[in-house]
Amino acid sequence: MSVQKRWGRRAQVLSARNAGVSAALAFALVAGLQVPVAAQETAKSFVDDFSNFQRSRWYVSDGWSNGDYQNCTWSSKMIKIADGVLTLSFDERPYKERNFSCAEVQTKQLFSYGTFEARLKTDSGAGLNNAFFTFIGPQNGKPHDEIDFEAITKDTSRIEVNTYVDGKPHHGGKIDVPGGTDKEFNDYAIVWEPDQIRWFVNGQLVKTAASDILPKEPQKIFFSIWGSDTMKDWMGDFSFPGRRLNMLVDRVAYTELGADCQFPESVACKLK
Repeated sequence: MSVQKRWGRRAQVLSARNAGVSAALAFALVAGLQVPVAAQETAKSFVDDFSNFQRSRWYVSDGWSNGDYQNCTWSSKMIKIADGVLTLSFDERPYKERNFSCAEVQTKQLFSYGTFEARLKTDSGAGLNNAFFTFIGPQNGKPHDEIDFEAITKDTSRIEVNTYVDGKPHHGGKIDVPGGTDKEFNDYAIVWEPDQIRWFVNGQLVKTAASDILPKEPQKIFFSIWGSDTMKDWMGDFSFPGRRLNMLVDRVAYTELGADCQFPESVACKLK
C-alpha cells in the first residue's frame, strides 16, 4: 500500500487553542507517522450502516498519536463493529509510550461538495474529544482544510462546529444538543457548498457560514475519540473514570451535491 508521511491535524488545533505551534512545526512533530495516500479523484455518494467493515473505504489509525498534547495512542484494538454499530473506544491500555489507547478511522477516498451525515452517540467525561469531521492537509500536497463537529464531553449538552481554511480556524461556535450528545443517538449533518456551509443537528439547521473564506479542497471523512492531559482550557481536566469510554456510530453517509437523497431521514431529502 502506498503511504505518505502524515501531518497531525490536531497539532493545528493545539496551535489555534494554545497559540504557539506553527504549521511547519506541527508537521515536524509527527513527521514519522504514516497513513495511506488518499485517492486523487473525488468519491461518489454512499451510505454505510456498518453491517460490516468495508476496508476498501476505511483506514484504521494505529501506532501513533497526533502530538504531545494527546495522552493516548491510536490503536486498531479500540475499533469494533457489532450489531450494525461502529464503536471507537478510549481505555487505559498502554500502547507505545502512552498509558491510554484511543481510536480513529478515516476514509481512503476524498469527497467534495455535498452532504456529510453521521448518526452517533458520544460518551461523557472531561479531557475527551469525540469527533466527526472532514480533513485534508500537507501530507496530500494540499492546504489544511477542515469542517468539524466536535463533542468536548466535559459538557455533553453542546457540540462545537468549526472550519479550517489553509490552516486557519474560522466560523467556530457551540451548538446546543437537546437531551445531550451522550444520552441517545443524534443525527449530525454538514452541507458543504461552494458559497456556504450549513450544520444540522437532528434535521434542524443550527449554523450557517456564508463567506468567501471556506474550505475548497476535497477531504477525507474522519471519526475519532481521544484525550488530553494538557488542553485543559478547552477540554477540561482529564480524569480517567475507570471504565472503557465509547463513541458509537450507527450510520455515515455522503451525498454528492445535486444528487438524489439516499435514505428518508437524510438532510439531503429536505434540501431538494
